[in-house]
Amino acid sequence: MRPDPSTALLIDMDGVLYQGEQSIAGAAETLDWLRANAVAHRFVTNASSRPRAQLVARLAGHGITVAEGDILTPLVAAADWLREHADGPVAAFVPEATLADLGGLALAHDPEHDRAGAVVVGDLGAAWDFATLNRAFRFLMQPDAPPLLALGMTRYWRAEDGLRLDTAPFVMALAHASGRQPQVFGKPAAAFFERALAALGTGPATTWMIGDDLRGDVGGAQAAGLRGLLVRTGKFRAAELAASDIRPEAVLDSIADLPDWWQANG
Repeated sequence: MRPDPSTALLIDMDGVLYQGEQSIAGAAETLDWLRANAVAHRFVTNASSRPRAQLVARLAGHGITVAEGDILTPLVAAADWLREHADGPVAAFVPEATLADLGGLALAHDPEHDRAGAVVVGDLGAAWDFATLNRAFRFLMQPDAPPLLALGMTRYWRAEDGLRLDTAPFVMALAHASGRQPQVFGKPAAAFFERALAALGTGPATTWMIGDDLRGDVGGAQAAGLRGLLVRTGKFRAAELAASDIRPEAVLDSIADLPDWWQANG
């Protein structure tokens, strides 16, 4: 049975299509199947450590060909908001290469700037230290109270050497210290899923999300009215699923199982 042409798919990347430098077996073939069956799809990721151009190149290395416009990242969504709302240069706490996705916005470079029109927090990884976190805090404590933008609220991810902290713990530290409520651009925020749906031209009732993050991917999608598929790759943990009240519509061993599952349940 061919998939219903009105049904669309949002696909997480890290942990679903690849893990570290390793491809998830069958991922490229599943993407070929989606294209052959004209299933509309987009890639949604909370990655803020790489610009979209690098993500495209990384997928190509795993045998998956996409265009930058097929990938929605939190920084791309945040950049649009900043162009309309930021009053002054942006203090962006992301890797330097990722700044390319801010599309020419003025940046606050300490010590040249002692204030910022907004503070953007992404995944700096090992570059986080006390001085960097404290600089973000000082920007937030300006008298004119700039907004705090979180590039997703992913708690952790699985690297080749094991689990690593992601963006959310640093956002929460800054929010707690400054008393500022973060605006989330990325999963699990409903607005992020809504933007992806707009790009697809589909509604939530006919769109599925497939990911390895029970809360960010499945829970966030379900809260936005989509249906969620969880894969047992990436950072999937059986204990978390058992203890959670989030219930995916299905749990697949990997994205390689999607075609068979889709045809049996579509």
